Amino acid sequence: MTLDKKNIFFLLLGVGLLFLFHFLPPFTPAVDPAGKSFALSAAGKSAIGLFLLAGVWWVFEVIPIGVTSIAIGILQPLFMIRPAKDAMRDFMDPTVLFILGSLLVGLTFTKVGLTKRLAYKMLLIVGEKTSMILLGSFVVTALLTHIMAHTAVAATVIPIFLTILALYNEGEGSGKPTKFGKALFIGMAYTAGAGSICTLLGGARNPAAVGFFKEFTGVDVTFIDFSLHLLPFGWVMVGLLWLMMLIFFKPEKKTIPGLRAKAADLYRQLGPMSKEELFVLAIVGGALAMLVLQAIIPSLKGIDRSIPLLLAGLLFFATGILDVQDLEKKIPWNIVLLFSGAMSIGFALWQTGAAQWMAIKWLSLLQGAPWLFFVIGVTILVSIMTNFIMNVAAIAITLPVALVIAQYMGVNPQLILYTATAAAGMPFLLLIGAAPNAMAYESKQFTTGEFFTVGIPATLVLLAVLTVFMFTYWPLIGLTPMGN
Repeated sequence: MTLDKKNIFFLLLGVGLLFLFHFLPPFTPAVDPAGKSFALSAAGKSAIGLFLLAGVWWVFEVIPIGVTSIAIGILQPLFMIRPAKDAMRDFMDPTVLFILGSLLVGLTFTKVGLTKRLAYKMLLIVGEKTSMILLGSFVVTALLTHIMAHTAVAATVIPIFLTILALYNEGEGSGKPTKFGKALFIGMAYTAGAGSICTLLGGARNPAAVGFFKEFTGVDVTFIDFSLHLLPFGWVMVGLLWLMMLIFFKPEKKTIPGLRAKAADLYRQLGPMSKEELFVLAIVGGALAMLVLQAIIPSLKGIDRSIPLLLAGLLFFATGILDVQDLEKKIPWNIVLLFSGAMSIGFALWQTGAAQWMAIKWLSLLQGAPWLFFVIGVTILVSIMTNFIMNVAAIAITLPVALVIAQYMGVNPQLILYTATAAAGMPFLLLIGAAPNAMAYESKQFTTGEFFTVGIPATLVLLAVLTVFMFTYWPLIGLTPMGN
């Protein structure tokens, strides 16, 4: 048995942070703008310690990321944060099952050959320059997130991108980490987030934010209003993220000579679509249509979003397209466990009141600050929180408090809505921040440390672009910084 000193250090650092917060004396209560006091319970204090342990272990891959998630479930009852029944129940939350359903769809696309067909067709369009292949990949990803949840998009495009990577690495092993591979998959995760903020259909956090906004202000934000403000922002981010990937992970090859001819030849070899491919397309199309229609048809809103994709997976097993070998050997259970643990720590912070206490403490510090510092402060808080807990939860905790403080400060509440939603859609630091982040990791092209390192400048770019929009585009369409 070989012990890695670096791993031991970060393992003990995480444990030390948990013990430190568990045994620290009580913290002072947080007080909101209305004067209401929020005390931090002992369980909440320990939940913050567990939150820090999970962050350290996930970033530095002290143990497999799925195993860290299991530790989250074990440590909650041991440190009296929540009963084991509550901590473990979150491991099967519908959000986790939605991710499982997305993975089943992606696996089926690969198995029947649809991913190869789509990859070769895309390469025929974008050509042989690696920079254009990356741009084409990011544009396709972002466009799809305008009409479907970014988790489902990631599950759809990742197998296609693995096929492209195999062609790039031909003769060298398709799974070998390369700069092109890092740019392709980290960029996919980032641009899935950037594209998903452009419409109300890109992720659950968008309609949630609009709902909270209406509840606190009485103003209804329409589909068109939402897109008018955030669609240009999302596409500016897609372009800048593409440039960032080329700078941080400049591909080893500028071009792949003969790629277009090879893609055309491989596409011809596939022949016409098989009945199996057409069946899979029809089933997945029906599932995605149901997900889109949920935003329009009231009677469908009661159906959890995991159901259409799980039903599609069930049909694939029932018809023999998928089998038990696929379930046992091809589903990345490490990623499923990662999100199970992320849901568990997120609910722990929420239910113990720790997340609300942290949000109020942070936002209270910003009272009386210039409006720009206040808005950026809200954005930073949402960005940090959404990297650790569900983005819907980050919005639910932060937005109401921020809207109340904005009212006292005379800051336009719509500015808070759009900046917070943008930040919630683009968690660039941790894999647990969004499903596409974790799913991209399964490509084995990058480490969690590399993802985190690139995520720091990407987050700074996000803040910079938001600032530019606050002074340029948004005022042009009537969104001024101070009250309506």
